[in-house]
Amino acid sequence: MAAEGKEIVFSEIKNKLRRSTLYQKEKPPAKQVPRTIDNTRVADETIVEPHDDEVINDEENDELATYFKCEVIPKVLITSSDRSKVKTVQFMEELKRIIPNSEVRVRKGLDLKKIIPQAKEKGFTALVVVNEDRKSPNGIIVSHLPDGPTAHFKLTNVKLGKDVKNHGRKTSHRPEVILNNFSTRLGHSVARLLAALFPHDPQFQGRQCVTFHNQRDFIFFRHHRYIFKNQKKAGLQELGPRFTLKLRSLQRGSFDSKFGEYEWIHKRKEMDTSRKKFFL
Repeated sequence: MAAEGKEIVFSEIKNKLRRSTLYQKEKPPAKQVPRTIDNTRVADETIVEPHDDEVINDEENDELATYFKCEVIPKVLITSSDRSKVKTVQFMEELKRIIPNSEVRVRKGLDLKKIIPQAKEKGFTALVVVNEDRKSPNGIIVSHLPDGPTAHFKLTNVKLGKDVKNHGRKTSHRPEVILNNFSTRLGHSVARLLAALFPHDPQFQGRQCVTFHNQRDFIFFRHHRYIFKNQKKAGLQELGPRFTLKLRSLQRGSFDSKFGEYEWIHKRKEMDTSRKKFFL
């Protein structure tokens, strides 16, 4: 046996049996975990455990509780800013194919304050507004009806399904919704807002899933079809589109840019003080 505190050099032990015996007795060195921006994030007191009783109680009584209790079937109205460019219209059509029970309507110069009451009367449970710059879509407003909440996202990296390499064809099946890494109270609220656009009862025989993956407050959207090759392996085929969301604000109630009560607003100078500080 090696002297206490002296490191054993296994390659110097000629006897194979003794070398093997000593190796099995030695404790393996602790596996080094690389330091990343994600695992060294600034501590946030709003991070909650998945089954936190306070959060569960709050969510059982919030504005979206009826959806998660399957008392409401989502019906989504998708529109955009006036005189939308071709890519924005194509993007809205792709959203329509992804979100079951959704409709695309041309804005026709109407103010959102006039659209919202009409949408409520026609039984829509959510309004999605795609904003754009001069070339392509650059923002999304998601407003749940009639009581909110409403979120405004910056929209980047839009890639339509037809531009995704080896993309598959969508079907009319209701997709599964996968929400990854929304760990704070704000993150829970945003995840619920996004999930409530889709029916709460997916059609698993369609083998389609939409994923909202949060990483460093960037929400990456992907849409796939999967197939089980055998008991251990599954294959994925991307259907598209792809895009990335960045939360700009979360507001109580339906959309109201002037008098809305904001729960959270992204303020760059005050909030972007560290690369390791995240809010979702």
